[in-house]
Amino acid sequence: MAEIRMMQRILASNDALAEKQLSLLNRHRVLSINIMSGPGAGKTSLVERTVQALKDRYRLWVIEGDIQGDLDARRVVAQGAGCTQLNTQGACHLDGMMLEPVFARLELEGLDLLIIENVGNLVCPAEFRLPAHYNVTLISTPEGSDKPVKYPLMFSKSDVIIINKIDLLPHVDFSIEQFSRAVRRLKPRVPIIQLSCRTGAGLREWFDWLEGALKRFHRKTARKRE
Repeated sequence: MAEIRMMQRILASNDALAEKQLSLLNRHRVLSINIMSGPGAGKTSLVERTVQALKDRYRLWVIEGDIQGDLDARRVVAQGAGCTQLNTQGACHLDGMMLEPVFARLELEGLDLLIIENVGNLVCPAEFRLPAHYNVTLISTPEGSDKPVKYPLMFSKSDVIIINKIDLLPHVDFSIEQFSRAVRRLKPRVPIIQLSCRTGAGLREWFDWLEGALKRFHRKTARKRE
């Protein structure tokens, strides 16, 4: 019982911190997305492609969450986005406390989009709320189509789900139908986008979804300022 109460306090404290950070983003009219996946599914590739597509129309910043190293952050910076590297030193997820020093230094004025790339894990990141308007879950075809059944919390907390590496479908055991059916049992109306970061197939649908979210958010926050 003591362990359960302790975990509840930790999660409640994190929720409060994430809500405070989200309010700060709202005041500055910065849309935030939290991208989650297992290791190697293609989060950084998706971020790279997104930066390439949107950097001429929107000002973006990326927070790169990794256990160690800055390889992914270097890839993002090479595409022309500002980036903060956040190493967790062993923790399998980001949380509000880890983000506090980042928010203390981050220049939000004039920023349009904050992309948080969480640590590669299909378990812990779903448990800890971040200051994000949308949770994006990425799955790759080599991982298998059973992941919504094995990791239901991750998929039930998602606002959009991306199937990456569809170019490998002829070579791997992945059923789009089985995967989609499992997702729909958890969240019937969540968008499921199929794409390949390597070939570019399907990326337009992702960009359209994200730009639509940006436009809706900016209209909503503009009304609140009036």
